[in-house]
Amino acid sequence: MEYLTGTEKTKASEYLAKATEIARQATCARSKCGSIIVKDNEIIGSGFNSPPQELDSQYRCSNSKDTYHKKVTDKTCCIHAEQRAMMDALRNNPNKLPGARLYFIRLDENGEPSFAGKPYCTICSKMALDVGIKEFTLYHKEGICVYTTEEYNDLSYRYSE
Repeated sequence: MEYLTGTEKTKASEYLAKATEIARQATCARSKCGSIIVKDNEIIGSGFNSPPQELDSQYRCSNSKDTYHKKVTDKTCCIHAEQRAMMDALRNNPNKLPGARLYFIRLDENGEPSFAGKPYCTICSKMALDVGIKEFTLYHKEGICVYTTEEYNDLSYRYSE
């Protein structure tokens, strides 16, 4: 885990701003999230959280994470922003995924970026490992933080213990 400084922090802020724009497209009633994947200063994938294919029958956003055991990481209706970004990159830039960096942002109730908590989603971290994403980037209160994907996955598993 490393907090970015200088020009790296400036560039990461720009990418998180793009992820924020994408998050504003999310149709989830509980939370709006956005993600982009970058390789060699090129955005190779992007996504926001929403139900599969925006199908009316799949809107189940009333599910609360408080109503099920903490080891169950996802019983909500939405495809995660990270998953959508990875699927987008797999469709359009599959050869660029290995070694890429994923940026993730969650919006507050006013549509502005909010600070991320600890890594917790093993669904996304396992998928990122499998497709070769090298790093996850989150916006924490302490600054913009980069995790190796393996570290992010390990922390996600510890969160659910």
